[in-house]
Amino acid sequence: MKYDNTTVRRQDRLLDEERAVELLRTVEWGVLSMVDEQSAPYGIPVNYVWDGKRSIYIHCAPEGRKLCCLDHEARVSFTVVGRVNLLPSKFTTEYESVVLTGTAVRHLDESERCHALELLLGKLSPDDKEVGMKYAAGSFHRVEIIRLDINAWSGKRKAVPGAYQNT
Repeated sequence: MKYDNTTVRRQDRLLDEERAVELLRTVEWGVLSMVDEQSAPYGIPVNYVWDGKRSIYIHCAPEGRKLCCLDHEARVSFTVVGRVNLLPSKFTTEYESVVLTGTAVRHLDESERCHALELLLGKLSPDDKEVGMKYAAGSFHRVEIIRLDINAWSGKRKAVPGAYQNT
């Protein structure tokens, strides 16, 4: 997984890797962008968890448009947005974001799927993880887990001098 800001057009707005890691670790949702069989774009917000290495896990139903898109084309983009501060009187917005490119992998083995659900529960429901794992065991057959193997990622932010900054 290579953190590479060289492709960011606005080099004055680079987000440092440490903050990008923090966003990837803590933000609750991101937008998964794909294309379907007709090359039509499709983006959808999803909960996710980063494994701390080079992959993101997403859970979903075992059928649907998202999976059809991934069966057609495994290359994807994933975007996470951190703090946002709308500045109407300045006609701009402060923000921070991370954009990843990678490959979606389906049909994971049972142990990896279970591990992914544990990671998701640890991030999204840490106080209810034990109950959540029991629930997951009962509905395991109705859950698909997608692993996004990250190829490259970059981060960008905009801070407005003199404005209130959510940092």
